[in-house]
Amino acid sequence: MLFPASTARRLAVGALSAGACAGAMLFGALPTAFAQPDPPNCTAADFSGVAAGVSASSSAYLFTHPEVNAFFTDLHGLPRNEIHDKVVEYMNANPQVRDELTAIRKPLHDLKLRCGFTPETLDTPSDYTS
Repeated sequence: MLFPASTARRLAVGALSAGACAGAMLFGALPTAFAQPDPPNCTAADFSGVAAGVSASSSAYLFTHPEVNAFFTDLHGLPRNEIHDKVVEYMNANPQVRDELTAIRKPLHDLKLRCGFTPETLDTPSDYTS
């Protein structure tokens, strides 16, 4: 069956357009098909739950270690850089306290690492040493 030239042209343009759309849909979806899914348990609720557990453990630790509690309480109102220097000095002088507090904060540190937080937002044992 022969079509007039204008009809043949319309059919060819339609076929090419349909092919282009199908190709765009196929290749447009490829990057999402190969993208890595978000790590599990990285929601705001997960973060809040882990942070709450770390906070509760920190509170219990401070209540059962009055000298450590007094040290941190006395930091209130000092300039930020002075607080950092005093904490580093205290942790270097008290490695057991440093290790215990690092262990308490480890679940939050691990969550931040697993979920792709930037290094600036991480707490590491090196934060407490000079």
